[in-house]
Amino acid sequence: MCEAVEDGGCGAGPGPARRRGQGHSHPRLCMKCGGSAALIIRVGDPFCRGCFHDYFVHKFRAMLGKNRVIFPGEKVLLALSGGPASSAMLRQVQEGLSRETAKKLRFVPSLIYVDEGAVRGQSLAQREQSLAHMEALLQATGFPFHLAHLEQALELPASILRPGPGRSGKPVPSYKEAVEGFIQQQRQEGDRDGGTSPPGPSTQVGDPAAPRLPTPARTQELLRLFEAVETATAREELLQMLRTHLILQTARTKGYAKVMTAESCTRVAIKLLTNLALGRGAFLAVDTGFVDDRHGDVLVVRPMRDYTAKEIAFYNHFFRVPTVIAPPLRTKRREKPSIHRLIERFLLGLQEDYPATISTVYRTGEKLSPAPAKASSESERCLLCLCALDIAGEEELALEPTLIMEEPEENGCCQDPPAAPAESKAAFIPLLCYGCRLTFKELGPLATLPPYVRAEAQRRIRSTETEQQTPEVPQDDEEPGKS
Repeated sequence: MCEAVEDGGCGAGPGPARRRGQGHSHPRLCMKCGGSAALIIRVGDPFCRGCFHDYFVHKFRAMLGKNRVIFPGEKVLLALSGGPASSAMLRQVQEGLSRETAKKLRFVPSLIYVDEGAVRGQSLAQREQSLAHMEALLQATGFPFHLAHLEQALELPASILRPGPGRSGKPVPSYKEAVEGFIQQQRQEGDRDGGTSPPGPSTQVGDPAAPRLPTPARTQELLRLFEAVETATAREELLQMLRTHLILQTARTKGYAKVMTAESCTRVAIKLLTNLALGRGAFLAVDTGFVDDRHGDVLVVRPMRDYTAKEIAFYNHFFRVPTVIAPPLRTKRREKPSIHRLIERFLLGLQEDYPATISTVYRTGEKLSPAPAKASSESERCLLCLCALDIAGEEELALEPTLIMEEPEENGCCQDPPAAPAESKAAFIPLLCYGCRLTFKELGPLATLPPYVRAEAQRRIRSTETEQQTPEVPQDDEEPGKS
């Protein structure tokens, strides 16, 4: 409803700006302790530094305690980018495992950092410098850590595109039973450490004699893959896919049951609208929810999704949390910005004028169900994102045009024999959900795709062909010799 005319409502001229009235000129008081406030998170929520720290810590603990996904004694892999959100998450885990904490966190953390400098336009010297900086930060935590390069995603096995076995073979204890068992185990061991304390010396997991950066041939192969992508949107999606698969493979090979990522409330809201625009509306609950269980044996959890970017920025500033800012993804000349960047500008612009924008989008995503993303068999599962194929009624959903692919004439001669069905890019399309089809069509020639994607697609295509060619057993009662 519009306000009265004298208050600047409909029909009134531009009144005098009244950003700060006389009533707001005095210092604000902390809403918790009544002391002098150091920041205002939202209108009516001023905090001093001490109360803001307690509020920030409680929010992290409450998110983990409410969902009860991470059990005591479990190995958890923290995916770090060096940015504000992941650095704040790391500090929360450090404080939760320190000896001074009253109620310690009970899981066993390790860290992973993926170097993406090759596709972000960094030179070899810049990559070396960034890697050394991140390695120093990871060593200072005292946790075991893994350093990975995006080029390693080209060497992933095809099994990364299949869900793991999970825990179907053995019963999963309840959270209460797991806590009681953990406490009993600690008592039997004499409570030497008083819980799960951080390991003493930091250790880098991997071959210490391995070269610091990948070979130039691997880097060039990765650059060819990204240069063949037609749009900035598909390039962002490809980077996210390779990063996720690389982290997942590390978790599987090293025995981590959970992976923590640091998407903030602001980032979740941006991702929710972005994925909606990319045709992934059926999978928003698993793409943005607290738990992502599509991989089966490894759960991805997002404990920072209740924090806004503003809260994280204030926390890192007040408590001197070190961060590393990575350069943006390299784009082609005169290329239109990606849908990810457009949605981000749109939401952040609205947030300036309407402070409830981010929280409204975020709370809307909380009401979504993950059921549409569940797939019961391999033939119903997307090749790339492992969600269910949302193609039940292709005629109604207008998906049939996406099945038509323009195959390039690689040999330049129309007399050459066509490619085998398993080697045709059009043959990949039925294996993908609607959103992944739109991205896949912009990923360039088939030869530039990651080898593990081609291998798994060809395996599934041949498996489908074998099933179709298998003759059915006759059901009649005729004897073989009678016609």
